[in-house]
This record gives sequence, C-alpha cells and structure tokens, in this order.
Amino acid sequence: MTAFNLRRLRLRSGEHVRDEVEIELEPLVLGGEEYAPRPSTLPATLTITQATSGIVFELELAVHLHGPCQRCLTQTAVSEDIHAREYQAANPGGDDELRTPYLRDDQLDLDAWARDALVLQLPDKILCRPDCAGLCPVCGRDLNVEPHTHEELGTDPRWSALDELRGRL
Repeated sequence: MTAFNLRRLRLRSGEHVRDEVEIELEPLVLGGEEYAPRPSTLPATLTITQATSGIVFELELAVHLHGPCQRCLTQTAVSEDIHAREYQAANPGGDDELRTPYLRDDQLDLDAWARDALVLQLPDKILCRPDCAGLCPVCGRDLNVEPHTHEELGTDPRWSALDELRGRL
C-alpha cells in the first residue's frame, strides 16, 4: 500500500504542497475479465491544500490498462488521465460527505484512491474500437475479421409446445 503521511506537513490556511509519488495499481477484474495496468507502478502528482475548513487532496496520473475487448475478446489497451479530488473537513462530525474514506490515522491511502478514481472514469464497456462488431453468436468467429451471416435456423423443437400455446392466445 502506498500511503502519504500527513503528520510531516505543517501547512497554514491557503498553503499547498505538491509531491511526486509512485502508486502501485493491481490488476482490475471487470465483467469477469482481468485488466492489468502497465506498468503496475505509476508516477503521480499529489497536491495537498490547506483550507480554513479542512484539507483538499488532488491526485493526477495517467493509466494504461491492457486486457480483452468486451465484445470480441482481442487484446486492447485503454488509456485514462485521472484527475481526482477529495476533501477532509477539519471537524466533520457525523457527516460522511465531509470525510474522505482514504484517510486513516493521518495516512492517505493513495493506491485505493487511484484504483477507485480509475474505475469511476473507465468507459461502460472496454472495446478495441467504438464500432467493434463482436463475436458471431452462432459460430463464435470474430465479426471484425470475417463479417458473415448464417441462414435462419429453424426453431428449436423443444419450444413447439409454447408455439402452440401462442397460437391459441
């Protein structure tokens, strides 16, 4: 776990500090498929600003994920520039909105924060290209490489009882 120790900072209101940190990202499992960051250790910029009411944390990094396309299963890469911001109030009370989940005992968990920010920024489907045709549902061949169609198959005889029922309704 990469953590940043806040105890060493002595910031007054309005001051900020910027630091270059290394973040370790583990592979993500999305939709049953694994997407690995390359490299797994990434440089990032952490900015901490002391406000009158709390602390603002900002994290910037570039991530390149490698894994299968979710339509055709060919290996693909996704690049995302992450810009994340968190806030920790000086006196949050019981309000979870004023507290960051990544800060415990003056240790800011950068790995968990970067992972969560990446997952929130990823597209709904990771595709090799926007117009990916996917795999043929009949034979399983890649429709991007070999576009084709199959003749209409007859209905499965196991559904015949339901077809008769539909005819009566």
